[in-house]
Amino acid sequence: MAQPERPDLRQLEFEARLAEHGLALSADERDSVYGIASWMRDGISGLSTALPDVASVASSVADLSIREAGQRLRDGSLTSVALTRSVLERIAERDPTYLSFYRVTAERALDDAKRADADLAAGMDRGPLHGIPIALKDMIDVAGVPTTCGSKGRETNVPSVNSVVVDRLLAAGAVIVGKLATYEWGTVGPAYDTLYPPACNPWSLEHITGGSSSGCAVAVAGGLLRTSIGSDTGGSVRGPAFYCGVVGLKPTWGMVPKDGVLAMSPSMDHVGPVSATTLEAALTLDVIAGRTGAGSAAASCGKDISGLRIAYARDWFAVDPQVDPRIVATMDAAASTLSDLGAVIEQVTLPSYPAIEIAAAAVLHYECFAGHAEELTAHPEHFGRKTFQNLVAGVAISAAEYAEAKRA
Repeated sequence: MAQPERPDLRQLEFEARLAEHGLALSADERDSVYGIASWMRDGISGLSTALPDVASVASSVADLSIREAGQRLRDGSLTSVALTRSVLERIAERDPTYLSFYRVTAERALDDAKRADADLAAGMDRGPLHGIPIALKDMIDVAGVPTTCGSKGRETNVPSVNSVVVDRLLAAGAVIVGKLATYEWGTVGPAYDTLYPPACNPWSLEHITGGSSSGCAVAVAGGLLRTSIGSDTGGSVRGPAFYCGVVGLKPTWGMVPKDGVLAMSPSMDHVGPVSATTLEAALTLDVIAGRTGAGSAAASCGKDISGLRIAYARDWFAVDPQVDPRIVATMDAAASTLSDLGAVIEQVTLPSYPAIEIAAAAVLHYECFAGHAEELTAHPEHFGRKTFQNLVAGVAISAAEYAEAKRA
């Protein structure tokens, strides 16, 4: 025996609402209106998952450029505390996957942000990084926060004073939100037997970050920060920036002080920004280099380049059998664009790239080994094996060979 068809309770409710309001519809009209009503009601039930909540919407300020955030901080439509909370929320949401941070200093960051807001309210504007969240590679000292270099042997090493770079950032009103992952001692990676796991490339988690300032590039590419501070000895800022699609700059030698930055190869170490855009890298460089006014990097952004002479060392990469043809095409297109803008492009021939690479590697490994020789012998367990092998390679370089490599 067939069961009687069960009434559609939602349709009965709909018809009751029509009657309540004295609305008369034909059968076809009723079906049409009910279809629209059902579509809306079904959709409303899924809004909580289809759209972000208020906190997620607020976190979108984390995507503001430094200049945009600065304008809002100064016109009162945004506070550094709100911006910092937004960044901290973004880190909490994404970084369990990216692993770019070794340590997040949330409480300290919010204190810095409150000071930044108070200073602006009192009419004290410390410059373009005032109130802007920033983080540093875990080879740069921040007082009270461990500087581990990703090494088990330094897990409890807590500096009592800031590096010069950190002091300059704080004087500029920046908000320090934490320390960023590095390959152990700035050497090779990724490795999985060091103090913390390697950061993952946010564009493809299975791919590497391309160098030791890994956390810097991942944090910026992953939308956690607009700018960060890394270090570069043999490509550790430039490589990760390239692999992760952000802007990395190795500044002119001596431009940025290295006091309070743990050495890898003292004659080759540099400190530089990893940022979302060229302008943001320039703004960051100006602060850590102590440059202001007309001579600053940011002041040069957007200026007319007519007559600027640019040496284009195309032979250093275009003939490399490993080069991606798309990179050559992109470099040539960039040179052409600069020429169209008035720059004078001159192709130059530099000394043999393989020879320079060998000389630089010899200097780097000799100095790295000299800095770690005692610890390598006394406590080999303090190092991951890949790091240990990389550092030990320097034992093969004699003083005379080091001198020759330095001369080259």
